[in-house]
Amino acid sequence: MKRSDIPCLDDLRAFEVVARLGSVRAAAIELNLTHGAVSRRVSKLSEHLDIRLLEVDGRGLRLTGEGSRLAQATTDALSLVSAALEDIRKVDLSPPIVVSCERSVAMRWLIPRLSEFQDHHPEIDFHLSVGGGGFDFARDRITLAIRRLDFAIDANWQVERLIEEEVGPVMYPAMTDRFAAGDYVALAAKTRPDGWQKWSAAHPDAPKPRSTRFLDHHFLMVEAAASGLGVAMCPKIIAIDDIRKGRLTAPLGFHPDGSYYGVIRSALAKRTAGIDQFVSWLLATIQEDFHAAS
Repeated sequence: MKRSDIPCLDDLRAFEVVARLGSVRAAAIELNLTHGAVSRRVSKLSEHLDIRLLEVDGRGLRLTGEGSRLAQATTDALSLVSAALEDIRKVDLSPPIVVSCERSVAMRWLIPRLSEFQDHHPEIDFHLSVGGGGFDFARDRITLAIRRLDFAIDANWQVERLIEEEVGPVMYPAMTDRFAAGDYVALAAKTRPDGWQKWSAAHPDAPKPRSTRFLDHHFLMVEAAASGLGVAMCPKIIAIDDIRKGRLTAPLGFHPDGSYYGVIRSALAKRTAGIDQFVSWLLATIQEDFHAAS
């Protein structure tokens, strides 16, 4: 029998309830239908198949041999559908994915791209929090963490590398001549106070600044640079969009500093399809982004 020949599912469902309860009246109550509506659906099914499914047995009903086979098959099929729906609802009721990301990376790179993930996976409940350095999955109630891997890695963590950290001086385009002449203020983040010192040691021929000004976070430093307040020693991931838009320029490019960004999950936690989908999207997006930028 082709699928197009399968009888109306409403008729099959009515028959299955009658067969299971042994009564049209009881089936009508369960289905919230009238006695006559249930009887018509069962009769219609019997006529469609040209098979006698039920017969009168005293004051009740009794399944024929063919009716008994169909009733069992219908019950099994509806049970499979019910189990599938229960699994789907369990997925829908799963806790949200909570991703902890470094502040500047979240603001300058991740958030502008998150709508793409949500457009493709609207069914996934996704929450974003910000934080840096070490963390505890249970204490902080997070699912994943995106970090620069410059701290001790727990043995129970699973870490996937995202990209190599690259840093370099970035500035408002009109400041390039002043930068070349050493007539500029170096902007540094308090979270990496030795950034300029390390970069200058690796690039001894680069022009030295008049002075250094510290800001609390990289995203503040980038905004200050884009406003012409100085030259920022900036990670590529934080400046990449502003360079593409022409707000900033990096005349000396970016160079690896020996560290990496990674996405971290607990090896002890249950893996879900939503978590795997987010990690896969993150890896693909960041690789594509930085391959294009290179």
